[in-house]
Amino acid sequence: MEFFLKYPIEVQYELLNRLIKTAKNTEVGHKFHFSEITDYESFVKSIPIRKYETIEHEIEKTRKGKQNIFWNTEIKWFARSSGTTNAKSKFIPVSVESLENCHYKAVRDMLSIYVCNNENARMFAGKNLRLGGSSESYEDNNTYFGDLSAIIIENLPLWAEFSSVPKQEIALMSGWETKMDKIIDDTLDKDVTSLAGVPSWMLVLLNRVLERTGKQNILEVWPNLEVYFHGGVNFTPYKEQYKKMIPKADFKYYEIYNASEGFFGIQDQNYSDELLLMLDYGIFYEFIDMEEFEEENSIAIPLEKVELGKNYALVITTNAGLWRYLIGDTIKFTCLKPYRIKITGRTKHFINAFGEELIIDNAETALEIACKKTNATILEYTVAPIFMEGNKKGSHEWLIEFSKKPTDISFFTEILDTNLKAINSDYEAKRYLNITLEIPKITIAEDGLFYKWLKKNNKLGGQHKIVRLANNRDFMDALLSTNF
Repeated sequence: MEFFLKYPIEVQYELLNRLIKTAKNTEVGHKFHFSEITDYESFVKSIPIRKYETIEHEIEKTRKGKQNIFWNTEIKWFARSSGTTNAKSKFIPVSVESLENCHYKAVRDMLSIYVCNNENARMFAGKNLRLGGSSESYEDNNTYFGDLSAIIIENLPLWAEFSSVPKQEIALMSGWETKMDKIIDDTLDKDVTSLAGVPSWMLVLLNRVLERTGKQNILEVWPNLEVYFHGGVNFTPYKEQYKKMIPKADFKYYEIYNASEGFFGIQDQNYSDELLLMLDYGIFYEFIDMEEFEEENSIAIPLEKVELGKNYALVITTNAGLWRYLIGDTIKFTCLKPYRIKITGRTKHFINAFGEELIIDNAETALEIACKKTNATILEYTVAPIFMEGNKKGSHEWLIEFSKKPTDISFFTEILDTNLKAINSDYEAKRYLNITLEIPKITIAEDGLFYKWLKKNNKLGGQHKIVRLANNRDFMDALLSTNF
């Protein structure tokens, strides 16, 4: 890590050259003339930016058993990524190299960073409670798919398996509610010292633990618990609930940025909200300024040209054969020495129905302030536009499920709106004198609405996520119109 911190640009270009040489005799390598690529400029000229729909046919051929299409070693694992709650699944290739030199390397780095920052850490004296997805076989072709977490668990080295709970057969179960009960059965008598998993689903599990045991907080169940490694969704909406559930002043939260496509960032400082961009995991990074984003027709820039505070779409080239792949995430740089980032959202998850350009980072910052000032706590939320009709102006509808409601919802709305205006000048301009946008409408969701919707649509657990911001009302109206 010290080497890539000292020589970040050199490490990235050396890695790119290695990836190109490794895959030059694949079908994709021949198609895009990898043998003629000598530098970054020729790399950009030879290979277009591509999204999943463009490469899906290549992936499907590999899933059916054909190899050497986009990577030179055998690809037999595919991480099924549903992303948010849309129906279509993506199948992201996972190579042996990406498992060993990206995902497992990242876990070792994550643990090393944590222990270096906390010399009195005792997490290795107990067990890590992992909450992953399910795995299924893909018939007849000797290839397999599942949630990334399931693929990682199924291929774990012995040392990691030994230090984790629940046992593998439980961790890979597919029935979410049955699985939760089995996890609790297998872990209640263990000395759990750390947690790892997606915040939304871990919260459901921990609440079940409290229901089962009758305890007031999780430390009464696992008194030596000291750290939670989390990722997958923004932690901000869940932070206060975890603080109440784990009332320990020096308890540590360590964020990671991993996805089906790779492991990108690790929080490298205690009590920080920044992630160190990991530059030696077999991933070459490029960035598209979101102000000029045109999907596959965008112009990307390399790491040395990024600027602080700008919102960038992430483009990756990986050691599993993804070439200039538009992953769909957006980030901004908070530091350039070393390169540290924050995740700001998704290229498709924003609201710009009226030119307000509201992104998830804006929404969750304002929401956090509103909750703090009104002593409210939220469980889940989603936001969608209310479109103009006749003389009626537009607005945003916030459907929020509270675990602790604000006493005055109008005051909550006012604080939310005020802070959105302070954070986002485009939103502020559209809200000026209510010319384009009216004040947001807060709709309080019935208890358990989001969980019931996910259950009804067979989307419990794993990597299924709630759509936070949408430029249409499809998800909002589906939630509001569903009868349980």
